[in-house]
Parts: sequence; C-alpha cells; structure tokens
Amino acid sequence: MPLKISLKPGERFVLNGAVIENGERRANLVLKNKAAVLREKDILHEEDVTTPVRRIYFPIMMMYLSDKADDKLYDEFVLRMNEFMGVVTNPDVLTVCVAISRDVMAGEHYKALMGCRKLMTYEAERLG
Repeated sequence: MPLKISLKPGERFVLNGAVIENGERRANLVLKNKAAVLREKDILHEEDVTTPVRRIYFPIMMMYLSDKADDKLYDEFVLRMNEFMGVVTNPDVLTVCVAISRDVMAGEHYKALMGCRKLMTYEAERLG
C-alpha cells in the first residue's frame, strides 16, 4: 500500500537513514514500497533523551531507522521499558507498554513508536 507524505516548505524527514529536506514549496511524495520514514517531528535527537519515555522511544527509533539488527539497542529498550513498567501502576499505561514490547519483538518498530507517543502524552501530564 503506497504511503503519501505531504511536506511543508523546508520540512525534513528521514528515508532509510538519509535526511531529506523539502525545498521552498509544498510537496507531495508517494512511496510505493516499504521504507523506513520518519518526519522531523518524530525524530528524537540524543541530547533530547531526557525523560523515561524518551529513553524508551530512542532505541526503538534507532532500530526502526537501522537496516540491521542491533542487540545493544534492543537491550537498551528492554532495560528502559522494564524500569518504566516497574514504577507505573496505571493499568491502561501498562497495557500500552505491553503492546509496544510486543511490536518491538515482532519487528513492528514504527507501530511501537506510535505507541510511545501515547506514553509521551501520559508522561507529559504527570510531569506537568
């Protein structure tokens, strides 16, 4: 199924590890095959990994953008998810955590990243 991306002028995204920046006009792209794509707003830089959920998101993002399996990234994800789940008591949040873990184990990294976005909302509400 093709993926259509609408880009604002100057908007950046990552496509299979390459950073691409749109020109001066709005653009529409259609990707016809499977590719690792992240919009600029979904990219987390290492210096921005400052909260527990961001520590979960970052290794998933790196696994998604990488073209090869990396045990260190997976181990980092497992460590951070276990830490987070060890202190959270909200059953709905724990359900999201389990779904994210399932998605990572199945290699569905993009789906796991979208689950992390839900956790980021929860975290932002808690941290004020």
